[in-house]
Amino acid sequence: MRGPTAALLSLGLGCGCRPPTACEGGTNDVARSCVAERCSDPFVQLPNGGCDAPKSQIAVPPRTIFVGPSDWEAEGRVRPRTVSTAAFRIDAYEVTEARYFAWREPGRRVAATRLPVSNVSSAEAAQFCASHHGRLPSEDEWISAAVGDGQRRYPWGDTGAVCIRASWGKAGGQCGRASQTDAVGAHPRGATQDGIFDLAGNVSEWVTYNNGAAFDVAKGGSWRSPLATELRNWSRSEHPFGYRDRATGFRCAYDVK
Repeated sequence: MRGPTAALLSLGLGCGCRPPTACEGGTNDVARSCVAERCSDPFVQLPNGGCDAPKSQIAVPPRTIFVGPSDWEAEGRVRPRTVSTAAFRIDAYEVTEARYFAWREPGRRVAATRLPVSNVSSAEAAQFCASHHGRLPSEDEWISAAVGDGQRRYPWGDTGAVCIRASWGKAGGQCGRASQTDAVGAHPRGATQDGIFDLAGNVSEWVTYNNGAAFDVAKGGSWRSPLATELRNWSRSEHPFGYRDRATGFRCAYDVK
């Protein structure tokens, strides 16, 4: 597995191939096609010349975790309980626009291939995962992946949510003013000890919540979160069925046989 710091190289670097009429020195005289630029680590080359995050999966071992009010902001908002999860695997990166639209609309040209897909409902996300031999993680599994072996407040540890660790507070908040996400993996200092990127911030992530509830649940906060509290591992947001917006995406989990 490549080191998290390598993802820093992906910021601001374009990748891909221009049409043959625009080739300048990168033309193959036989194929009359551009030679695609090498994708920056950790991204991989797509058949159309673009770049995408690798389809890396992280193994999460069986864990039993006590979930409770680990800080004063959680008091009255978190029901103390014990979470037990079996072994599973989970995507190291949020599902990107490149991956999602290659499945949903083959042949569609996606300009921002390395951004996490958003504007996807929980049902649509579950359908994508099922077609890739996976599923959405349960809320307990998401917590297990984020907390790890300890009782961390954030996926990276107990230290504060500064802008270098996650994409948050960008809608006029503490981390500037912007209107979209960052490339997946762009905040390696916010990765978990196991190497899972962007569990906090960027896009909040759909999870399954099997309790007869009449709503869907997303975890992790997003680029639009104004408060660091929304990035805590215990935090969650509830939405009506079919809800979608530009701050909510997903990643897939997989059973271990």
